[in-house]
Amino acid sequence: MSDSQSAKRMPALFLGHGSPMNAIEENGFTRAWKKIGKALPPARAVLSVSAHWYIGATAVTAMAHPRTIHDFYGFPQELFEVEYPASGLPELAGEIAELAKPMWVGADHDQWGIDHGTWSVLAHLYPEADVPVVQLSINASKPVEYHIDLARRMSPLRDKGVLILSSGNVVHNLRRIDWNAKNSGTDWAHRFDDAVMEQMTEDPAGILKMKDHPDYGLAVPTPDHFIPLLYTAGLAAESGNARPVVKGYAFGSISMTCYGVDIEDLDCAEGDNAAFLPEDVPADQTNT
Repeated sequence: MSDSQSAKRMPALFLGHGSPMNAIEENGFTRAWKKIGKALPPARAVLSVSAHWYIGATAVTAMAHPRTIHDFYGFPQELFEVEYPASGLPELAGEIAELAKPMWVGADHDQWGIDHGTWSVLAHLYPEADVPVVQLSINASKPVEYHIDLARRMSPLRDKGVLILSSGNVVHNLRRIDWNAKNSGTDWAHRFDDAVMEQMTEDPAGILKMKDHPDYGLAVPTPDHFIPLLYTAGLAAESGNARPVVKGYAFGSISMTCYGVDIEDLDCAEGDNAAFLPEDVPADQTNT
C-alpha cells in the first residue's frame, strides 16, 4: 500500500451478518455490503471481531494462511464448499499485541482461521479475497467494559490502513424465530434496535446503557453477537462519528442493522430478503 493510501484513516464497520447463506445468496443486504466494499478506501488488512470466535482468552490469528472455517450446522453442502482464501498478516498480530499492553493478547498460529462471521460478509466487501485478514477473539471471561477498552487501544491501526470489522447482530434471538416474518421484526426487536441506533449515533461511548433497556434480555439472550458492536462503539467514541449504513430485519428476531464509523458519502440502505435458515434443524442449534 502506498504512502498516500496509508495516510487516509480507514473507516470501521459493524455488520449484522445473519445467516451464513448470505455468503452465497444475493439479496438486499448482500447488495448493500457490496456497495459498502466499493466505497472503502484501499486497505492494508482487515482486523475482524466475529461473534463466532467466542472463547475464554484474548487471541489473534497469526498464521500466514488462515483456513476457512465452516462453523455451522444444517446448511446445504454448497455452503460447506465455500473457501475464502485471503492471506493472514502475522506482523499485524504483533502490532495488536503491542497496542493492547498491558492487556495480554495471545498469538494463535494454528488453531483458528477465518470463521463464517467474517468470511460471509467479506465475500461481498472483498470478493477477490485480496486483502489480508486477521481475527481477534472475543474473550468470554471478561466484563463488557474490557471490550470497549480493547477497541480503543486498536484505534491507531485505522491510521495504518487497517479496516476494523465487527460482525454480529444487534438483535439475535434464534429461539424466537418467526418463519413467516422474513423481512420484519417484532415490536421488542424494533424497540431495542431503535434504542441502540440512537445511542450509537448520539453517544456511542454510552453503549453499555443498553444493558438496562427493558428489551435487552429478549434481544440479547446471549452476549456473543452483541459484543462485536461494543468494539465499533469504542472506536466511534474515539472519533464521535457513527451512523447506520444498512437497516432491516430477518425472521422477527434478528436485526440486520449495520454501522459505519467515519464512512462518508454512503446512504443508509434498506435491506430485505435475508438468506434463509434451515427449517429441519432448530435455529439455535445452527450456530448462526
